[in-house]
Amino acid sequence: MSTAVVVEAPGQHRLAPHEPRRPAAGEALVRVHAVGICGSDREVYQGNRPEGYVRYPLTPGHEWSGTVTAVGDGAPASLVGRKVVGEGFRNCQVCDRCHAGETTLCTAGYEETGFTRPGAMAPTLTLPARLLHPLPDGADLTAAALLEPAACIAAAALKARAVPGERVAVVGTGTLGMFAVQFLKAASPAELLVVGTRDDREALSRRFGATDFRTKDRPLPDDCDVVIETAGSADAARTAAGLLRRGGRLVLTGIPAPGADGLDPTGLVVRQLEVHTVFGAPPDAWAHTVRMFGAGLLDPLPLVTHELPLAAFPDAIELVGSGDPKVGKVLLRP
Repeated sequence: MSTAVVVEAPGQHRLAPHEPRRPAAGEALVRVHAVGICGSDREVYQGNRPEGYVRYPLTPGHEWSGTVTAVGDGAPASLVGRKVVGEGFRNCQVCDRCHAGETTLCTAGYEETGFTRPGAMAPTLTLPARLLHPLPDGADLTAAALLEPAACIAAAALKARAVPGERVAVVGTGTLGMFAVQFLKAASPAELLVVGTRDDREALSRRFGATDFRTKDRPLPDDCDVVIETAGSADAARTAAGLLRRGGRLVLTGIPAPGADGLDPTGLVVRQLEVHTVFGAPPDAWAHTVRMFGAGLLDPLPLVTHELPLAAFPDAIELVGSGDPKVGKVLLRP
């Protein structure tokens, strides 16, 4: 019998019988190939995700890849048999923010696959076909399961507007940081610095295109044109801002715990820094990510260290939170 992960309440989960839900009008049914686990899935399980951003009981899973097996009335029949990934935000499509393409700011309220709607920790996922992004026929679906976090960083890269020849930097060396390195490398920078806390991430950073690597306790430059912060640690935003020249551009993507060091508003004004933030990925960032992936400019596979069956969900959650430097991206395989 097919089963799905269901988190009934914080700290409580079960494997429940799963029946594919037939796609309604405008929907598609996807056979899930792999689903990634990130810190927000751990928050769902532990019960410390912010109020309004989770709805129990819930099948988690917002990072996924799969193949379309059926579509409902009005959805393109050409999607059947296609390898796909899909946007998570269930935007209304009619508010002013959606019309502007800023679907992560939809004024109808927050709804997202894997948090308030059933996610991909199941053999199949049914969702609006308009959220799907088809992949090349030869795409590696295991690698493609990481395109959701890549799309979030694509949103940051688009806001950063790095141009060839600029000095750029990334703060953070996790999955998001390594994607940031790859996106910034594609912009042909003069220098690409990665700042982290672990020396063992230097080799991977350089493999993805970094020209310099330093731990944050070492002397750091203050003349970067662009910095993307991905760490989410208490002092990451300040560290990132300190790397910038006057008039530099900063994009924050990490979400620290309450009480983190804030940015000095006086410094922001006097130094005329341009600051952006990212929460999720709008359609243009997804399209950019899929193009980069199809062109061979994104290489997610080196980030995957563990692939486990769906029944090993609690083990996967523990791995993600273990702090073990040997644990990278953890995938579940329905």
